Amino acid sequence: MNRWLKRGALVALILLLGLGALVAAGLMLGEQRMARRIDIQVTPVSLRSDAAAVERGRYLFGSRGCVDCHGANGGGATLVDDGKGLKLAGPNLTAGNPRMAKYQPVDWVRSIRHGLGADGRALRLMPSEDYNRLTDDDLASIVAYVRQLPPQSGQLDGVVQLPLPGRVMYGLGQIPEAVTKIDHSLPPAKAVPEGVTLEHGHYVAQMCAGCHGANLQGGKIAGAPPDWPAAARLALGEGSVMPHYKDAETFIAMMRSGKRPDGTAIEVMPFTSLKTMNDTDLRALYLYLVRPAGT
Repeated sequence: MNRWLKRGALVALILLLGLGALVAAGLMLGEQRMARRIDIQVTPVSLRSDAAAVERGRYLFGSRGCVDCHGANGGGATLVDDGKGLKLAGPNLTAGNPRMAKYQPVDWVRSIRHGLGADGRALRLMPSEDYNRLTDDDLASIVAYVRQLPPQSGQLDGVVQLPLPGRVMYGLGQIPEAVTKIDHSLPPAKAVPEGVTLEHGHYVAQMCAGCHGANLQGGKIAGAPPDWPAAARLALGEGSVMPHYKDAETFIAMMRSGKRPDGTAIEVMPFTSLKTMNDTDLRALYLYLVRPAGT
């Protein structure tokens, strides 16, 4: 009996040492990942300040999720703070942040489209996969709007504070950054006329990629808090949620209210932003999501 107890204790000790080594390796690799600099060829977009660009930027900033991370005034916002070691907060984008005040045209493109800071380090919270396919005009319009916001004080830099298991997972590559998920060789998207068309719907749908996947297949959101539900499948096929929305009106009602047709609330979705999308964008998005197979 003593022999088996000794063997069991030895196995437990080996497992404990192995776990400790894994944790140490994960933490070390995490520090290395955060410190690394990534060199990507970036083509700057000409900055604008005209009234039309500012107004378009106002709409995009409000409807495409920017307010959820950066606040309505651009001064930053807290997404999650569970009091147990998990805190996620977006940075202050206004000129009240000295770092942002120094941003050059190429820096805006690098951050929005490629998920990198001006120093070439990965922006761990920025979902640039949602914005990589913005047209140059829309990107310039968002920047035009942000640049004219009054300077805000307070929180300057973004916060990505993870509990120990999350830090280990990040170091081991289980929490990917947007920069690693983007095809940086793709040219900017070509502008298409706004309207209730498949082409415009496809353009709008690209903002869904960060949570619902590049092909809108849904599933567990990589790097999301562990208690977040899996993203719904938007693509047609088995398990798609789109058959629940019999027409555009039903879909729009959900986007504006945050509730399914049966009245149950949808978790996690950034409805603060989504409910401000105009009817043209929402109808085009619906048309694209329920398009016949092969189109």
